[in-house]
Amino acid sequence: MAEVLVLVDHVDGAVRKPTLELLTLARRIGDPVAVHLGAGADTAAPVLAEHGAVKVLAADAPEFADYLVVPKVDALKAAYDAVSPAAVLVASSAEGKEIAARLALRIGSGIITDAVDLEAGDNGPVATQSVFAAAFTTKSRVSQGTPVITVKPNSAPVESAPAAGTVEQLAVSFGGTATGTKVVSRTPRESTGRPDLTEAAIVVSGGRGVNGADNFHVIEALADSLGAAVGASRAAVDAGWYPHSNQVGQTGKQVSPQLYIANGISGAIQHRAGMQTSKTIVAVNKDAEAPIFDLVDYGVVGDLFQVVPQLTEEVTARKG
Repeated sequence: MAEVLVLVDHVDGAVRKPTLELLTLARRIGDPVAVHLGAGADTAAPVLAEHGAVKVLAADAPEFADYLVVPKVDALKAAYDAVSPAAVLVASSAEGKEIAARLALRIGSGIITDAVDLEAGDNGPVATQSVFAAAFTTKSRVSQGTPVITVKPNSAPVESAPAAGTVEQLAVSFGGTATGTKVVSRTPRESTGRPDLTEAAIVVSGGRGVNGADNFHVIEALADSLGAAVGASRAAVDAGWYPHSNQVGQTGKQVSPQLYIANGISGAIQHRAGMQTSKTIVAVNKDAEAPIFDLVDYGVVGDLFQVVPQLTEEVTARKG
């Protein structure tokens, strides 16, 4: 089978879940070849092999940590030249999409971003996308060059499929623009102990109906009982009730969890664009005419301050 490049998203060798999902999708269209950039390849290799990587192309250099994006593009281009893949898959993070776009430009290929599914086709991989603020679902394929495709987290299951996972060193020559933008400082994000919003299997969000920052503890309590991430609507973020980093929507983060619970959120198109591809959607809102109810699998018409604490108690009791 043809080989498919998968860019590994990791933290010092700790492979993040979206990469394992990409390996699942890559196996549908070829033999996955993981590209690991930076420290920790020896740590990551067994995990990548367990999930289907036939080999791991590894490169480590200070440029990957000290400069933005371009060194990784140089390395991915080197992997592309070495493998001549059938496709290149990258996770749909902000950085991932920039890397993918730059690579597509360099190799003269088309690009598909924010795919939510991938399948083999007669003329190359076929990607499913949710487009125009999630109002339509489309199927697309790249018609020129090698497809470069970014995939949203939670779009595929993580499946074990042991393969060789042989580690090979990747020779990389950095271009003149690789050191054009230097990282001068880093500030660690304060940990809440909750999963990353874009990767979480369950997301619990609050909106205008939460009616204040002090009331978000109700949303957080439900999220913590479910092991979920906490999201917020644009109205809640604009009011200063919750950080922008937790905003779900067209101008925030796009999520696609197994379960999305919207509390006190009307369901404006801006918010729907960020969560409409969730597998199961539940809404709690006291307005029976709220647009969110046109979208949900399960809806509760009621006061969230009565409904959500009862739900939290029930979840906690069943877990106990």
